[in-house]
Amino acid sequence: MTVAVKICGLSDEASVAAAVAGGAAYVGFVFYPPSPRAVTPARAAALCAKVPPGVQRVGLFVDADDAPIEAVLAAAPIDMLQFHGSESPDRVADAKVRLHRPVIKAIAVAGPEDVLAAARYEADADMLLFDAKPPHRADALPGGNGLAFDWALIAGRKWRRPWMLSGGLNAALLPEAVRISGATAVDVSSGVERRPGEKDPDKIREFLEIAHTL
Repeated sequence: MTVAVKICGLSDEASVAAAVAGGAAYVGFVFYPPSPRAVTPARAAALCAKVPPGVQRVGLFVDADDAPIEAVLAAAPIDMLQFHGSESPDRVADAKVRLHRPVIKAIAVAGPEDVLAAARYEADADMLLFDAKPPHRADALPGGNGLAFDWALIAGRKWRRPWMLSGGLNAALLPEAVRISGATAVDVSSGVERRPGEKDPDKIREFLEIAHTL
């Protein structure tokens, strides 16, 4: 079984090229200004132009209104939306109708109650993404903090929607994370960076090579 990979937080051509050449199923672009990985709609459009058909281009937003999302969609060919904030199930359902894109809903996990709460989104989200709950710091981001959660919390569960594992993954941890969680799709950002916001093409290639052996 090959594990599908999403490389998130891409912001330069070399990293996009490494993700595409390595067989990433999804490439993610962050539209959340506080993030060091944030890109403008124009920059995303230029990067998306390097992505061939068959690779899903994902736009990440955090508690965004329709207007900024529409501005991105007008400029860049984004295939899917990723909601990484506190968006409600109703917001997910409404966005799908208004914006005509499938939605990935991130679920912040620290304990069993967080996993149970994910069921609220199964009727409306097209995919769930389980990420570690952010630390209690003023500068903490909703995701991309390099933190993992207890993968056993989601092991053996059956979901009505496809799902993806995220949070603190890197090439070394990937096999164990997949073995414990049972994930068939994973998302990585900080684990393939030199420093926050600067992707390392070599780390992207290594991560993808390992994923394709699992």
